[in-house]
Amino acid sequence: MMVANSDSELDAVIVGAGFAGIHMLSSLLSFGYSAIVLEAGDEVGGTWNWNRYPGARCDTESMFYSYGFSEALQQEWNWSERYPKQPEILSYAKHVVERFNLSNNIKFNTRVINIKWNEKNREWGLETEEGECISANFCIMATGCLSSPNYPNIEGLDDFEGEIYHTGRWPKYDVVFDNKNIAVIGNGSSGIQAITEIAKTAPLLNIFQRTANYVVPAHNRHLNPQEVADIKSNYSTLREKAKETYSGNIFESGGPSALAVSVDERIAEYESRWNNGGLCFMAAYDDLQSNTEANRTAAEFIENKIREIVKDKKTADKLIPKNSFGCKRLCVASGYYETFNLSNVNLVDLNENPLKRVTNNSINAGDSEYKTDLIVLATGFDAMTGALNKINISGINGSLKEKWENGPKSYLGLMSHNFPNMFTITGPGSPSVLTNMMTSIEQHVEWISTCLEYMKNNRFTCVEPQLKAENTWMEHSNSLAGDSLRITCNSWYLGANIPGKKRVFMPYIGGVPAYRKKCEEEVLSDYSGFIFN
Repeated sequence: MMVANSDSELDAVIVGAGFAGIHMLSSLLSFGYSAIVLEAGDEVGGTWNWNRYPGARCDTESMFYSYGFSEALQQEWNWSERYPKQPEILSYAKHVVERFNLSNNIKFNTRVINIKWNEKNREWGLETEEGECISANFCIMATGCLSSPNYPNIEGLDDFEGEIYHTGRWPKYDVVFDNKNIAVIGNGSSGIQAITEIAKTAPLLNIFQRTANYVVPAHNRHLNPQEVADIKSNYSTLREKAKETYSGNIFESGGPSALAVSVDERIAEYESRWNNGGLCFMAAYDDLQSNTEANRTAAEFIENKIREIVKDKKTADKLIPKNSFGCKRLCVASGYYETFNLSNVNLVDLNENPLKRVTNNSINAGDSEYKTDLIVLATGFDAMTGALNKINISGINGSLKEKWENGPKSYLGLMSHNFPNMFTITGPGSPSVLTNMMTSIEQHVEWISTCLEYMKNNRFTCVEPQLKAENTWMEHSNSLAGDSLRITCNSWYLGANIPGKKRVFMPYIGGVPAYRKKCEEEVLSDYSGFIFN
């Protein structure tokens, strides 16, 4: 194995050392390519290095939020819980790096600010914040879909004299909530997880909610040794089965339509999934994201659950979402709705009481002032394109940011026309955030590795998608999204949480099987949608 450094003639530079980056590095090294990873953080893990907030936990089950490319790896690693906590996920990422001897090929505390294509030399030049310049034939962006924090523009926020933390950039030291008035702004997935933990120790927790989200219980638990053994003995079969499902998870559908069964049968199906816990609720029926009436049955079920759990009727009313079920990301948590029965927890509906400003020691919303010692910004991310657009990426005819000004344009979420030899792992135009990310990451890493081998075997030095193929794919992707209920609300899937961002549904909504089939067809047709030279 060649150990690369910035002075070497590199085949590839990978940007980002999260799960996509470290698997891509492992794959390239196994094929004999020289490659390095440039990582802005101080260790591996990507999202799971930055997101250290209280309660941070994956909403995909641990046994399948893991790599399947190595049988030895999946047999030797033991997860402790059904849904792994952030420290355990980070430990897993570090274990993978150590096991496959990847550390010498990763440069930490190295933020890439400029990436420019050199047409004459047919290579990418990368410049870091420190002024270091690195060149490589291929540039592979593994910057993550949810890695660029969204900091809200709230009047007076800079004047606040207390502590401010963003869930997406949580410090490594312990943040103390005892004897403090805490404010959490935002209640998406990160906010919901943080709220349930902070409420346990904070004397007063004010939750500032703009949009209520659907939340299903996790029913997290320690894993049973026999259960783990059964999964490990059938890993290959189970992973193949997962690839045949819409989201890349082992979720069995309850049937084609929620309207094709009796009310009692439908409620029993929802009750079973609620009691089982987790994202499997999304797979209850195939038409929940396409039929308004079917969708309403799932929404009403969860509304009834909220009213059963939350004792105060007015608070329950505020917690009931106004948008369709699944339009925004379905959240998974332990005891979220129960938290609002605690005497130290107060819900502030920003629709009734608009957030006006932050002072040096309070938050003003509506006609009320909330004394605050510590603010948690759970305001999410500039999803999918944010991390890429933060880097000045220049291709053959302009920048990627300019090309994507009216929404991202890519072929299969893997490459973009006029940006040769640049790949985007789980980029916009691929299923990515609508799936088990590990399933999608592995598929992209395998596809990119296969493509590079094809190029090497055929003595090609450049690849990029045809403009026609890219346009056709984007038209197909946008058409599918247009038929879905997922575009009926202002979600981060559409970039609606970022002021000025073009409202375009960014992930591919057609599901894992259809997407994988299209990617496989490209390989079988000698990459008919791409240009090689």
